[in-house]
Amino acid sequence: MSEIIKNESMQTNLKTSDFYYDIPDELIAQVPSEKRDGSRLMVLGRESGEITHKHFYDIADYLKSGDVLVLNRSRVMPARLFGKREGTNADIEVLLLKRISPDTWETIVRPGKKCKPSVNIIFGNGILCATVKEVTEDGNRIISFKANGCSIDEAIHKIGEMPLPPYITSREAEKERYQTVYSKEEGSAAAPTAGLHFTTELLKKIEEKGVKIVTVLLHVGLGTFRPVKEKEIKDHVMHSEWFSVSKEAADIINKRSGRLIAVGTTCCRVLESIADVNGRIKEYEGETAIFIYPGYRFKAVEGLITNFHLPESTLIMLVSAFAGRENILNAYNTAVREKYRFFSFGDAMFIQ
Repeated sequence: MSEIIKNESMQTNLKTSDFYYDIPDELIAQVPSEKRDGSRLMVLGRESGEITHKHFYDIADYLKSGDVLVLNRSRVMPARLFGKREGTNADIEVLLLKRISPDTWETIVRPGKKCKPSVNIIFGNGILCATVKEVTEDGNRIISFKANGCSIDEAIHKIGEMPLPPYITSREAEKERYQTVYSKEEGSAAAPTAGLHFTTELLKKIEEKGVKIVTVLLHVGLGTFRPVKEKEIKDHVMHSEWFSVSKEAADIINKRSGRLIAVGTTCCRVLESIADVNGRIKEYEGETAIFIYPGYRFKAVEGLITNFHLPESTLIMLVSAFAGRENILNAYNTAVREKYRFFSFGDAMFIQ
């Protein structure tokens, strides 16, 4: 489908600065916890604001028979490429954002000023070559690729690096720790990080309790993490991301007797993009640019497992819409005092 789903009309006088909190640098997790499910877990009452401190392996205690747990099965690709500009040998970094066709991608290029249309970039001593086709309104580059001696995908896997967020300066973590254990279909430029805490054994334990587990697919773009530069949050425009929900997944969700619990903001955005006013989900494949912030009325999601997000980000705005801005800011300030670990490799929160 060609339609891009966007948020419903919402009015708010909230400003971006209303979602700021202080986070010491030492609380930004540089490496994942020793064991995936060994992270700390803050359980937050959506209505009450009550906080309980647990570990992620305790999450099964909070899930009940009849609940449906929704996971994003997207897999992160080695989307960061380092090359040279043809003719000048200048260093160029290319970050793959969204595949437009088999050989064409929307990308972020640094430094962008050196990469105008028709500029050629050489990667890996010629195993992969690229030509800048156009510059988008927001400064991204549309680039076509050509591989020598292998397919484009094979070349990307040979020379590409994991696109870890800029606040992670350590490179100690194994590549697979930036993938969920249930990831299957490659296409994300960043991990759906709430799912990094699950192990195969924990998922099995959850299923044995009578919880249904279904997967949806949303290929995470960096637009989700793009800083909100506008003073008024309603003026911020989200980038679109491709997603898919199967008929089987929709049927299981619609027939549930318990709660619908989204693992991560990506799953939350998928479900809210296609839910009708009665909270029913339909089979769908397309793009969403939904921006959820306080004032949004949730139609389907009744529980949310998520990480701790950056100040003034669209993600902290989403969780604030779900649990209330004051509850979230209080929980985040509590997490700082209790020295939780923050962001992609950090600890988790269950909002119920």
